[in-house]
Amino acid sequence: MYLENSNKQNYYDVLIVGSGAAGLTLALKLPANLRIAILSKNTLSESSTYYAQGGIAAPVAYSDTVRQHAQDTISAGAGLCNAETVKHVIESGQASIEWLIQQGVNFTGLTQNSKTHNLHLNQEGGHSQRRIVHVADTTGKTLHTTLLNQLLTKKNITCLDNCMVVDLISMSNDGISKKCIGAYIRRSENEAIETISAKCTVLATGGASKVYLYTSNPDSSSGDGIAMGWRAGCRVANMEFIQFHPTCLYHSSEKSFLISEAVRGEGAKLVLDNGNEFLHKFDSRGVLAPRDIVARAIDHEMKRLGLKHIYLDISHKKRNFILEYFPAIHSRCIRLGFDITREPIPVVPAAHYTCGGLITDISGQTDVENLYAIGEVACTGMHGANRVASNSLLECLVFADAASAHIKNKINTVADFQETPQWDESQVTQSTEDILISHGWDELRRLMWDFVGIVRTTQRLKQAQDRINLLACEVEEYYKKFKINNDLIELRNLILVADLIVKSALWRKESRGLHYMLEHPEQHKNYRRDTILIPETFFSSDGKIKNLKH
Repeated sequence: MYLENSNKQNYYDVLIVGSGAAGLTLALKLPANLRIAILSKNTLSESSTYYAQGGIAAPVAYSDTVRQHAQDTISAGAGLCNAETVKHVIESGQASIEWLIQQGVNFTGLTQNSKTHNLHLNQEGGHSQRRIVHVADTTGKTLHTTLLNQLLTKKNITCLDNCMVVDLISMSNDGISKKCIGAYIRRSENEAIETISAKCTVLATGGASKVYLYTSNPDSSSGDGIAMGWRAGCRVANMEFIQFHPTCLYHSSEKSFLISEAVRGEGAKLVLDNGNEFLHKFDSRGVLAPRDIVARAIDHEMKRLGLKHIYLDISHKKRNFILEYFPAIHSRCIRLGFDITREPIPVVPAAHYTCGGLITDISGQTDVENLYAIGEVACTGMHGANRVASNSLLECLVFADAASAHIKNKINTVADFQETPQWDESQVTQSTEDILISHGWDELRRLMWDFVGIVRTTQRLKQAQDRINLLACEVEEYYKKFKINNDLIELRNLILVADLIVKSALWRKESRGLHYMLEHPEQHKNYRRDTILIPETFFSSDGKIKNLKH
């Protein structure tokens, strides 16, 4: 179903922005008597979830425990994980897997009478043992397709595809606290700006890896939810911790094809062009070290030797084994001229996951009343300074469940729908010069890749900050004068996110997790805390910080 009439106010009990694992799970778990809209700026099937290959980390094996999984998670998080959040998420792991099986997800190793502990489990970097529940190497695609098929049968859920949120609509009754009452959206089919009024709004928009020139993420990962939440009055945390996946295929036409960490978990080697391994020089765990260590090691060797890429080699394993566990990766590589059963393939690191985001509590609530954030857009305390492999989908499932329970208990106490102000385009004109947008896109992403990448320096960060400030002024001026389009909305959001990343990185004068500073290569006890940025709405006229929710 779709919005019916652009001239009408559109009312929903719950507006969910984003159609990945977090958004779909929430929509399915909310009560059937609620009127729900789930919005995607592309097709409903386009999300980071769809492209996730590895799987879902959960302590389902007899040999595994919640404590062991939590220890691995906290170790990778480099001192910044919230232990209570980690424990809560991991304790919910088995129930989340069982719920997915009930929805129809056919995990590898699942039989009609089998239990979750009989599933085939992969091992990935940062995990001390096998605990990755998966569907061959297409876990995300299978999970997403299964949940989407379930959602399309629900009569109370309206699906809005090819619709982009321009901004949230928030208001304040007391001049201090703010609440979200809906959003402005732009429909791609007719370029109309419409208003949605909602009792509760949930951001499930994913991360911001598109701020970098090279990323494993789809084009939708443009930081929209983080930017909108910040403008609405939400604090953000830990934006300096951007995870670079060590192994994306190096190919001119496939800049975002990720080679799953499970390939290394099953014995693949990372080698230089002469065939020599090198990870053991950086960490005793070799290729199974956490992603931050592996990515930095690759970056170091590429810069030291002047290489454009290194190689990932699993060709020493039996062909039938590779075809059984990595059929999608093998098929894609074959189409591109590589046979992973016979030869190494070229790989490079690429921006992959945003560990920071909008601060939420254990139910997914942000600082703004009636506004929730779940999945990669949120900073829950689960990942700290570095996300361990395959914990992301688990976090999506658990926080979607928590948010659904909270909304269910709260929705009847939320005030009735209010008429929201309509979008006003009376003072703007149609631009005939879109070169600013295309140039801004290219400049920002190259700037972030070159100056705010895997290894950072204070000088490069300050240079990036200066140019980002200029871009922000140029784009805001453009935004005020001309009619908007999707590229402008995304660029505006990414510039804001880039600014938050750089400010956070400049504050943290140490190296921890995913943040590595050449001048400060060691961790420092004074920085064993979250980097929290506070929007101006939290400051009163006397310069003091107002009461914070969390």
